[in-house]
Amino acid sequence: MNEVDFLVIGSGSGLDVANAAANRGQSVAVVEKGPLGGTCLNRGCIPSKMLLYHADVFETIESAGAFHIDAEITDVDFAEMVREVNEDVSGDADSIRKGLRSSAQHDLYEGEGRFVDERTVEIVSGEDEGARIRAETVLIAAGTRPAIPDIDGIDDVDYLTSTEALQLETPPDHLVIVGGGYIAAELGHFFGTFGSDVTIIGRRPNLLPEADEEVAKAFTERYAERFTIHTGHAATAASESDGSVTVEAHPYEYGDDGGIRGDESVTVTGDALLVAAGRTPNTDLLDLDAAGVETDERGFVETDEYLRTTAEGVWALGDIVGEYLLKHSANHEAQAVARNLFGDDLKPVDYTAMPFAVFASPEVAGVGAHESELQEAGTEYATRTYRYDQTARGSAMKADGFVKVIIDLEGEILGCHIIGPEASDLIQEVVVAMKAGTGTVTDIRESIHIHPALSEVVQRAFSGQFSQGGHSH
Repeated sequence: MNEVDFLVIGSGSGLDVANAAANRGQSVAVVEKGPLGGTCLNRGCIPSKMLLYHADVFETIESAGAFHIDAEITDVDFAEMVREVNEDVSGDADSIRKGLRSSAQHDLYEGEGRFVDERTVEIVSGEDEGARIRAETVLIAAGTRPAIPDIDGIDDVDYLTSTEALQLETPPDHLVIVGGGYIAAELGHFFGTFGSDVTIIGRRPNLLPEADEEVAKAFTERYAERFTIHTGHAATAASESDGSVTVEAHPYEYGDDGGIRGDESVTVTGDALLVAAGRTPNTDLLDLDAAGVETDERGFVETDEYLRTTAEGVWALGDIVGEYLLKHSANHEAQAVARNLFGDDLKPVDYTAMPFAVFASPEVAGVGAHESELQEAGTEYATRTYRYDQTARGSAMKADGFVKVIIDLEGEILGCHIIGPEASDLIQEVVVAMKAGTGTVTDIRESIHIHPALSEVVQRAFSGQFSQGGHSH
């Protein structure tokens, strides 16, 4: 058995903490069953956003006519585009692997690790099968995997998850997507841009249920102009025949009990099925009971405000703790764990102003409270919405979108939600104001904004008259 100071299961953001331990002279073990670098690098945000940028370039050229520019796309080498992105990703993963293998302070164990006791992990499959490692401190950062909903016949269908979809070298003729969240939105945009007919089946009334309802509604309306959308429906059955996949869905009702209702089903047939119905934590693969690590009712690792688990000396971070399934959240948590492990005082993780973005078309980003959440809580608030095309730059771009600001009656920023070009960049100054400034309207309203930059749409959204609870005051 190898004994080390620090062991991490997973090589995504958890590797940041491992490197911090190594920099302090500790011996470190890294356990990873897949390519090095974790979900984001290999199966998530990096390859998807690289591919999506190709779609953005395609869209820009296609829309050139609106600006009196005659441009034509004569060919798209889709297969080479996908291969190039995946080769870049694979190269980065190999680079991390070589770095760990050559490090005097890191021991890399390639394979699936499971707990034997509180701080002992055994490799049960893979290249280093049979190895056991014991550590003074263990960090669980093993992430999540695509969730597969309970759909009759799904196990007999050759469906795709996001992992396989990012490696397709030919766009499907008709892609059916089950799920209405950001993965469905982004991959629907990607394949739709390059010629696939796309049908999306989602349970919620709108796509992007993690967004503010007004933004989600606008996004769903825009997607309905491009694709076939069946929101408010749950996929109940799937079958495959002669190279075609058929999905049956029934109306789905959200309420106190929820559930599938009625017989007004829709039936959709395509040549490929993408299941993009969320993520499930990899906790069931780790034998956490042997370590005394508890999970919540969803299966995510239970942690305290410092990211300590219920087992002494065992910490957790990233998607597997289920707080925010976002890479920047995992990076933020890694900083917190490193600070708490190696600093003088324990400090709770501060999730203030955690933003998100969806790199679809239109782009969506948000931070803070949704209006519906404040209504349900009975919180007094005021809102203001400002459209892109009311600014010089937005008008020049022929941009369709808006910024929605939510504040309390004292002027403190409660939330901001954006749909339109560069939303992921525009949201950032609101994040900084909420996190580092006084967190009020004044922080943004009185900051000088370059004219005529697109950021003026944010400044103007924070200026002028707000409406209280939907009523002007």
